[in-house]
Amino acid sequence: MLVSTRGRYALRIMLELGQHEGEGCVPLPVIAENQQISEKYLESIVSVLAKARLVEGQRGKGGGYRLTRPLSECSVGEILRLTEGSLAPVSCLDGDTNACPRAGQCSTLPMWEKLDRLINGYLDSVRLSDLLGEDATKL
Repeated sequence: MLVSTRGRYALRIMLELGQHEGEGCVPLPVIAENQQISEKYLESIVSVLAKARLVEGQRGKGGGYRLTRPLSECSVGEILRLTEGSLAPVSCLDGDTNACPRAGQCSTLPMWEKLDRLINGYLDSVRLSDLLGEDATKL
């Protein structure tokens, strides 16, 4: 599993907004500067987060973005699946059903399924609030 820049940046954006929780909206240029992410790239990621209702935007004076729920209710797994699509370690586990014609006789499939459960279980167990003590710019 390789997490893309998009996934890592989405986590950083959520953490940045979490650090300003209760202060109102955080303008896009402030997030971009603090996280050293171009505004254009930031817009595309925030759009995905907004469609999933993890953040909401406000236009005009005092506008920007804010979280729709506390970081303690958001998991790393949720954010990464949203931005990465899948966290499956092999392509045959990517999706709801395994369409591989060899699935019935694949001796490595149980290992990959267990790894998939471990990855998803671990990332789902990590709440974004757990990361606030760490340097969010290193994510």
